[in-house]
This record gives sequence, C-alpha cells and structure tokens, in this order.
Amino acid sequence: MVTFSFTLLTVSVLVPGAEPEWWDAWLAKLYATVRDPWFLFGMIAQSLFFFRFLIQWIVSERRRQSTIPLAFWYLSLVGGLATFVYACHEAQPVFMLGQLLACVIYVRNLMLIHGRAARLRRAGLPAEGPESAALENGSIE
Repeated sequence: MVTFSFTLLTVSVLVPGAEPEWWDAWLAKLYATVRDPWFLFGMIAQSLFFFRFLIQWIVSERRRQSTIPLAFWYLSLVGGLATFVYACHEAQPVFMLGQLLACVIYVRNLMLIHGRAARLRRAGLPAEGPESAALENGSIE
C-alpha cells in the first residue's frame, strides 16, 4: 500500500494525468534493464570515459596547466570501442557511428604521439614534452 501510494504521488507530480500502470511498467522495464549483463558492460564503458576525464583533471592539476596525458587517449579508445560494442548490441546506429568516428580520431592521435617520439629517438634528440617522456619510461601518464 505504501509503494502504491508513493507511486501515485510520484506519477502525479512528475506526469500530471499519467496512469499508475504506465509508471509501474516503466519501473519494471528499468529493473529488467539493470539486471541485464549488457547493462553492466555499458556502465563499464561509460566509466572508462569518465576515468579519462578524471585522469586528465588530476594530471592537469599536478602540472598546474591544462594537459592531455597519454592515458586519456588510451582510455578514450578503449571506452569508445566498448561503447561501440554496446551500441551495436542495442542496435543504436547514432551511437555506433559517433563512437566509430571518435575511435578513428583517438587512434590517429596515438599514432601522432608515438610517431613523434620514434622520430625523436631515431634522430638522437632528447624527448620533449610529457607524452614523449611517458613513452620512454613506460608510463602512460
């Protein structure tokens, strides 16, 4: 009885004129979605995207300047690919296309970073910038 009263109150506040059956069906769909293993996969993919920004923020704060660390691009790529797989499962072409195009950009940025570091090493020049130093010492910061 308490749940039903709460449901009626919530529905009447959020959606005036809505029937309680609509709200109950929505809650049932939400519960089924959360129990689906693909939901967990999608949440992990989104978490990777969150962590790329968190890492970027932490590194920028440490350096006291806005910086995009190497880890940002790797987390972007892995998060983008995982989100692409999730979008394929959900048959969402808008997200599929968006993530696929973004992954191309992430790969290209990684190619540019690694290519520059390799050119500097071949030329016998010292590494410049945090990305080159990170590549030389094996860290992904």
